[in-house]
Amino acid sequence: MQPANLVSLSGSVALVTGGGRGIGLAIVNKLASMNATVVLTGRDEARVQQVPRELTGRGHRAEGIACDVTDRASVEALGEHLRKTYGRVDILVNNAGIGGPPGLLLHETPPDDWEAIFNTNLRGVYYMMRAIVPLMIAAGAGHIINISSLAGKNPLPRGAAYSASKWALNGLSYGVAEELRSQNIRVSVVCPGSVDTDFSPRRHGKDTLKMLKPEDVAHAVAMLVTQEPQSFISEVLIRPTQKP
Repeated sequence: MQPANLVSLSGSVALVTGGGRGIGLAIVNKLASMNATVVLTGRDEARVQQVPRELTGRGHRAEGIACDVTDRASVEALGEHLRKTYGRVDILVNNAGIGGPPGLLLHETPPDDWEAIFNTNLRGVYYMMRAIVPLMIAAGAGHIINISSLAGKNPLPRGAAYSASKWALNGLSYGVAEELRSQNIRVSVVCPGSVDTDFSPRRHGKDTLKMLKPEDVAHAVAMLVTQEPQSFISEVLIRPTQKP
C-alpha cells in the first residue's frame, strides 16, 4: 500500500466534527491535502467559516457548517444538507468532544457537567451516525472513525466521567463495526494519549514537547481511510515516544 500522503481521496466527501481547532483541524487539513472535499462542523460559527476560507485559498475544497452534535435537529439538518449538496459522505470523523472540569473526583462532579460530557462524547456520536450512515449504505461503502482516548482504555482518576464516556464510545464503536461490516462500512476508533492542545485536561504540568501533536492523530486517520479494501483496523492506540 502506498504511504497515506501519496494516496488521493479525490471524489470523496469527508465530514469532521469539531473541525475548527486542535485535533479536528489537523484532520481537516490532512484530508484536504489528500484531495478530499472536507465539510467541518463546530459550534463556533465564525471559526467554522474561517477554516474553509483558508483551505479554499490554498486550492482545497471545503465547507464549514455550524452544528451542535448534542442537538438532534441540528445534526439532522446537517445530514439533509449533505444529502442534497453532495449526495454522499464517504468519511465521517467523530472528533467533537469535551473533557469537563479537570481535577474533580466523581462525587464532586456537578450533574450538569456529567450530562454535558456524555451528551457530547457519546450521544453526539450516535446522532451523527444516525444521520450519516444511511448515506454510506446507499453508496455501498464508507469509513467511520471515532476519536476516543487512552482514557477509554485505562483508569483516569479525577477524570472518571470523561474516562467513562470514552470507554462507552469504544464499546459503541466495536458494536457498530460489527453491524456495518456487511454494508462495506468500516468503523474504527483512535485512542490517543495526551495531545498538545488547549483541550487536553492533562496538559498542565507536562512537557508539551514530549506530548503527542494533533498531526499524529491526523496521520492515523489518513492511514485508516487508505487501507486496502479487504481489511480494516478496528482500533489504534497512540502513545508519545517519551512520557511527558
